[in-house]
Amino acid sequence: MTEKGKILVCAGTSGISAGAEEVIKTFNEEIEKKELHNQWQVIKVGDRGLFRDVLVDIINKEGSRFTYEYITPSHVQKIVEDHLINGKPVDKLLAKKDYYQFFKSQNRIVLSNCGEISPENIDEYLQRSGYESLKKALSLNPLEIIDEIQKSGLRGRGGAGFPTGLKWKFCYEADSEEKYVICNADEGDPGAFMDRSILEGDPHAVIEGMIIAGYAINSKEGYIYCRAEYPQAIKIVSKALIDAKERGFLGKNILGSGFSFDIYIVKGAGAFVCGEETALISSIEGKRGMPKMRPPYPAQKGLWGRPTLINNVETFGSIRHIIKNGSNWFSAIGTERSKGTKVFALAGKVKNTGLVEIPMGTTIKEILYEAGGGPLRKRIPIKAVQMGGPSGGCLPVDLFYTQIDYEEIIKTGAIVGSGGMIVMDEKTCMVDIAKFFLNFTVSESCGKCLPCRVGLKRMLEVLTEITEGRGRAEHLTFLTEMGNTIKNTSLCGLGNTAPNPVLSTLRYFKNEYIAHIEAKHCPAGVCTNLLKFEVIEDKCVKCGKCKKVCPVKAIQWEKGQFSKISKDLCIKCRACIEICDYMAIN
Repeated sequence: MTEKGKILVCAGTSGISAGAEEVIKTFNEEIEKKELHNQWQVIKVGDRGLFRDVLVDIINKEGSRFTYEYITPSHVQKIVEDHLINGKPVDKLLAKKDYYQFFKSQNRIVLSNCGEISPENIDEYLQRSGYESLKKALSLNPLEIIDEIQKSGLRGRGGAGFPTGLKWKFCYEADSEEKYVICNADEGDPGAFMDRSILEGDPHAVIEGMIIAGYAINSKEGYIYCRAEYPQAIKIVSKALIDAKERGFLGKNILGSGFSFDIYIVKGAGAFVCGEETALISSIEGKRGMPKMRPPYPAQKGLWGRPTLINNVETFGSIRHIIKNGSNWFSAIGTERSKGTKVFALAGKVKNTGLVEIPMGTTIKEILYEAGGGPLRKRIPIKAVQMGGPSGGCLPVDLFYTQIDYEEIIKTGAIVGSGGMIVMDEKTCMVDIAKFFLNFTVSESCGKCLPCRVGLKRMLEVLTEITEGRGRAEHLTFLTEMGNTIKNTSLCGLGNTAPNPVLSTLRYFKNEYIAHIEAKHCPAGVCTNLLKFEVIEDKCVKCGKCKKVCPVKAIQWEKGQFSKISKDLCIKCRACIEICDYMAIN
């Protein structure tokens, strides 16, 4: 039971971009106008992870909950009058069945508070056991905490999956009076937004995890390195730090324990390479973000030459749950080698896009077809999924039964990475997608080492030749040999993994490369230079959709007739190809 009913409005970056602030304003105005302020309160929460913005939840005093999706200010008056006053939910605005299906298959631990509490109200965090884990940790000695993290089996969620407890132990054992804790929030993968949503929806969980880590390794200072492109996250975390300090959870003599710890925010300048630990450290020090040779590792010699513990947002967000519930609870989730849950950012050609937190050991297919809801368009089946961002690999349908496990995914030629998962259907050209990711890593390479600086650029040039119809058979051998050379000789993780999209598409979709080179044909209808822009009558269903979207009226069609494209008028914009569900245009 609650004193007032609650109106939760998801207003992280995603919600704000869809108009959440205006929805909040309109709700407040209507509640004031109808004199309902003693019965209902509007609460601004973070994004829940499913992009149906603006999402609004009505929770009455008895706890009954109704979720509305795609809400705009124009809907608010009707919701207030029908639902809040008359007790009749507006059925046509309520979330549909697949909304609930999206969350049904998840096990939300790190994301448990996202979209449920106000990230700017520390009291709401405290009501959900906030900072209880810190209190418990301060009653233990550092080695007991580290042992608990080790026994939990938690591995770093930022990419490589290194055992978190072991990294903490290295930092604890390092001989230095000064040590540092860094939260890596430099989320640079295309299509990834896990860290942003956690920081915007549950900032105190990350802060609490960092304080516990600081106590465990005997550090007095921590930094959150957050990309400047996340202004909402920076704003919310900044307030959370102030509130935590006012309540005695940060600063000197935390909770009377004698332990002191402070956290500062450093804005990253948007370089993808700064997600690499040593480059990130250089950036905080005010230097150009470029990787360094390892060893020594940051745990031995990191920020300003002192031992430094670096974990990402999701890793720190897991700590409070492990301390609260125990290592046995956490290690019971997942597989033998990969414990707990992992958050994935599901994007691309799938029905439900958003954040999915699943137990390790869940198969790729379960994520795509249960939480994801299957292909975006029923007649265009899913063909592949890119795992691990621009450093990951493209996996075909016959590998969708692979379990999400660090080692199992590596065997396929992809990586778990930070959790990016981009879904591609039959209208995706795998050669073009490899070129897209390689173009990204070429642009983001710091240029320090020759294999990455020159090798990646040459691979990109060859891929461009293939997609433009100038490919040769020897190009396939070149891409394979150059890709493996770069993987084995680059200085840092960016170069070591950058060839993965090319190598994995060559491994699983070689037939598409051959079609581009030998037949000068793009099977997916993407590479414009290889398209004839002709209607394939065997596939055409005479629907006329292509005519409606053609911007230059180059398509002739009459009801019951096949479409015809005038090559003299056609500007090769591909609008007709995109609209056709039957892939009837070459």
